[in-house]
Amino acid sequence: MNADTEALIHLASRSPRRQGLLDQIGVSWRRVDQGVDESLAAGESPEVFVVRLALEKARAGHQALASGVVNVLGADTVVVVDGEIMGKPGDEGEARTMLDRLSGRSHRVLTGVALVDGEREATRLSVNNVTLREISRDEMRRYWASGEPLDKAGAYAIQGRGAVFVTHLEGSYSGVMGLPLYDTADLLDEFGLDYQAAWQDR
Repeated sequence: MNADTEALIHLASRSPRRQGLLDQIGVSWRRVDQGVDESLAAGESPEVFVVRLALEKARAGHQALASGVVNVLGADTVVVVDGEIMGKPGDEGEARTMLDRLSGRSHRVLTGVALVDGEREATRLSVNNVTLREISRDEMRRYWASGEPLDKAGAYAIQGRGAVFVTHLEGSYSGVMGLPLYDTADLLDEFGLDYQAAWQDR
């Protein structure tokens, strides 16, 4: 979706995964570009960090539009292991290091979601536990060659080829993908945005 001028929300994200998840539940959207500093503040916990970034992205998107009351959704996702945030790998070596740390154990995936309209702001935090099986060095090499790990936090994608490594998920599948649909729908309901109206259109 969405060149529709009557879009329900503006999405402050370029992520095709988040866009697809909004499409899945019938939310019409338009993308708004934004830029925020994604540095971790001193002493900031991963939970506070991911919610703060989601809110700052939504605020920046709203400011970029400069058009009064308009609904902007922001989100951010991090992979956390041993209390440390894992970002996106810059090269194969970094990807292997990340996968080595995740291999054969559980980690957390946190996604913060924020909705702002110029008058109100609200946030949600999705906390998910994911367990991966042991991943061999040859599998890591092949997985990197697929191109999938490059732009993924923690160097894997649960919705892609990386799904073969996942043995257990406790929490929200869509939250691990980058946009927890339960929490997103809850925010839309809080703001009185009837995303389900589109379900009647066939």
